[in-house]
Amino acid sequence: MKRKITIALLFVISSLAQAQEIKEIDTGKKETKRLIQRVTYTCPMHPEIHATKPGNCPKCGMKLIKEKPKAAPKPVAEKSGKKQLSKDDFKAKSMDVGKKDTMQMNNMKMSSADSQPQPTTYTCVMHPEIHSPKPGNCPKCGMKLIKEKPKAVSNPTENKQSEMQMPEDTAMEKSMDMDKMKMDDTVGKMDMPNVNLGPLTTIVNNTPAHTVSYDLYIADTTVTFGKKSKRAIAVNGQIPMPVLTFTEGDTAEIYVHNNLDEETSLHWHGLFLPNQMDGVAFLTQMPIKPHSTYLYKFPIRQHGTHWYHSHSKLQEQIGMYGAFIMNKRKEWDIPTIPVVLSEWTDMKPEEVHRSLRSATDWFALKKGATQSYAEAIKTGHFKTKVTNEWKRMNAMDVSDVYYDNFLINGKNQNEQPQFKAGDKVRLRIANGGASDYFWLTYSGGKITVVASDGNDVEPVEVDRLIIAASETYDVVVTIPENMRYEFLVTAEDRTKSASLWLGSGMKMPAQKLPRLKYFAGMKMMNDMMDMKGNMIEMEGMKMQNQEMDMNTVMYPEITGPENPKDGAQMKNHDKTPDDTMKMNGKKMQMNNHQRGMMGMDMDNSSDIVTLNYGMLRSKENSTLPAGPWKELKFDLTGNMSRYVWSLDNKVVSESDKILIKKGENIRIILFNNSMMRHPMHLHGHDFRVLNGQGEYAPLKNIIDIMPMERDTIEFAANELGGDWFFHCHILYHMMSGMGRVFRYDNNLPNPEIPDPKYAQRKLFQDDRMFHTMARIGIESNGSDGEAMLVNTRYKLSTMWHLGYHDMHGYENETMFGRYLGKMQWWFPYVGFDYHYKMEGGVKNIFGSEEKNWFGQASNKTNRKTVVAGIAYTLPTLAIADARIDGNGKFRFQLSREDVPVTPRLRFNWMINTDKEYAAGFRYILTKYFSLSSHYDSDMGLGGGITITY
Repeated sequence: MKRKITIALLFVISSLAQAQEIKEIDTGKKETKRLIQRVTYTCPMHPEIHATKPGNCPKCGMKLIKEKPKAAPKPVAEKSGKKQLSKDDFKAKSMDVGKKDTMQMNNMKMSSADSQPQPTTYTCVMHPEIHSPKPGNCPKCGMKLIKEKPKAVSNPTENKQSEMQMPEDTAMEKSMDMDKMKMDDTVGKMDMPNVNLGPLTTIVNNTPAHTVSYDLYIADTTVTFGKKSKRAIAVNGQIPMPVLTFTEGDTAEIYVHNNLDEETSLHWHGLFLPNQMDGVAFLTQMPIKPHSTYLYKFPIRQHGTHWYHSHSKLQEQIGMYGAFIMNKRKEWDIPTIPVVLSEWTDMKPEEVHRSLRSATDWFALKKGATQSYAEAIKTGHFKTKVTNEWKRMNAMDVSDVYYDNFLINGKNQNEQPQFKAGDKVRLRIANGGASDYFWLTYSGGKITVVASDGNDVEPVEVDRLIIAASETYDVVVTIPENMRYEFLVTAEDRTKSASLWLGSGMKMPAQKLPRLKYFAGMKMMNDMMDMKGNMIEMEGMKMQNQEMDMNTVMYPEITGPENPKDGAQMKNHDKTPDDTMKMNGKKMQMNNHQRGMMGMDMDNSSDIVTLNYGMLRSKENSTLPAGPWKELKFDLTGNMSRYVWSLDNKVVSESDKILIKKGENIRIILFNNSMMRHPMHLHGHDFRVLNGQGEYAPLKNIIDIMPMERDTIEFAANELGGDWFFHCHILYHMMSGMGRVFRYDNNLPNPEIPDPKYAQRKLFQDDRMFHTMARIGIESNGSDGEAMLVNTRYKLSTMWHLGYHDMHGYENETMFGRYLGKMQWWFPYVGFDYHYKMEGGVKNIFGSEEKNWFGQASNKTNRKTVVAGIAYTLPTLAIADARIDGNGKFRFQLSREDVPVTPRLRFNWMINTDKEYAAGFRYILTKYFSLSSHYDSDMGLGGGITITY
């Protein structure tokens, strides 16, 4: 009996022990599961971010959202016969697992590097923030990825929360999922960064809507904005033109008194108004005649920051621009300053345009952007330069014109001392520049963007933004202390800047932007463009809405100096696990996914946040009304060497008006197939920019499209009728023909255009205009040169070689032809050739000149014949010219002008099958004069000057 009782007690004790062990096992499992399923937060736009606490994304500032809990891993079944863990063993293993999981979740970093070799990763030499587990091409610039050096393993406890990482495969998987998301459906529901503007009271305008009248007197004046006194156009004696202020619901009545000796017109940029009041000369009205008065009258149907400018010829460049402010009935009660940005050149705008069309690189020389072979060799970019010319591209640049000064409300240094510490100031900024983009930065801290193109957006806080030509932004800045803070306006090419000083006391200057790394941009450009001059779209990568700035490689403050030996040494970034770089002793962080501008904070090591269109979110639902849809697609095309800008390789005069119907919704898909940014503007309508904000897509009337971007906009055709201009707002691009006209199909007659056919001919004159250019050499061995009349497609030229003696020869070739193709590399022509030469001249290194290399009689002693041929631009920018004359004689010629040996020294050469050859140098002294020397097979060696016009 005792034995039975003993056995029973042992059984009970054993059962209790097993129950306790099972309980502890279950507890361990629950604890492990609890640790694994801890709540984490991520960014919808940067799924590689994983944080243990709510907050904002450290990369783009967007609000983090909860991640879905992951399913706990299933336990691995024990195999039959496998040894069971003891109670103590199980406890130790559970504690070890708990510790490891806790460490992994707290630091979001796998620590398996201690027990296994690190995987091979690849990066981009131009974008070191790229880290890929596989070889391939950089998703930002398309360059081939290279193998990274192994990184030193860091102590996870030293990592900051802002630098947390999930395992690479998880981040990659999430990135792939993001690519498949429908942005309008998903991102449209996301919260943008909450910006606290503090307590803002409003002022209510109870004045009944009424007619507000202005008289504008337009007259010539003289200014000294640059180095010389030059002609400008002032309105009411001032530049910019007067600020015109209205309240929503008012009626504008503007009398324009044209006291000029030329025609003019005024366009009300971004306004909804009757078509005949839109102010486009020869499209919506006939221009205002000299010494006459014209009345613009229209209702104020909207609010916001807009501006107005001349829409006749190039008058906008010399002073005809001003702010146009339409207040709400309830406005914030904070100080507000209209800020009109502009640029000034001492050169006449007609000469600027002619110089651009004549392919002179004088502006590049003035800006230090020639990228000559000597500079390429010095900076280690010889191969880059050769590749660039092999692809028939000119030197890299970001803007067209060199300007002598930049202005803020007509001044380079604008003082606003009335503000004190704690004040908030609203800046209503309009870029009234004819062709420049501007970087906007502020020494007093963050810039809060509250409106764009007159339309309110959810406030978004940034460190800097770029404003396109004709674009407007409303921003709010704070005066931190009783000092003077600089709102710095820097031209995109970073040649010069202008400043608005807010507050009084000691000056607090903003960080200056360093010179661009042009060869880095050239290298990127080489990889982005194919041999046909087309942009290469990268498979699987969406370039849109300024979200990926390809020019980042050119920004030294982000990617380091062009030549590290010439500046602060860049630290060895590939040994830093958090992808940070150091420059000038300051820490620079590189974003893994560039939402806006990757960057460096000079003071606190946080990323610079740069505004892009993806960050703009309308404050109101912007969905278009129900109606039929019409979709249009345009490629933005251009040719920098001949300065021809177009849509689908057609300028305005070559294209028909696009018919739309009232009540339609128009969707436009734009692809920038050029190397320049283009701010595309639609008259009389706001459009939605499809940027992933769904029903709250921002409304704008300008969209800046960067190279290789494909952007989509849509607008409601809700006007009564008329013709509405859609064009690039870089003045010289528009004048070259980059635009279209939308016409409502009801075709209501416009009383302001009594003769539509005549008006159309005058409108088309802008891009059909012929420009004169010439190169005249006057040297000791004779004169040679060429004079041309050129427009968008056609060229009439005459070339001469005139010796001082009959045995040196006299030659003249006059040709007329048409450029073909998007890049205009083909030039078929017809013409007349005259050549007279006596024997006894310079000895030819190829022997007798009686016959050419094809055995045909050269007939150089007395040649008078018609010719027909075709010239073609080869890789390396050499010109191959094949022609046949009226006698059946064939000639083939190769030549190249203006090889940039140094910024000012140019080389040229020529050789043809008539055994003619020449080579020479030209050293640029001024825009129009150069020292020159050349050797010619007819005239021998000589030196003198060359006039370039």
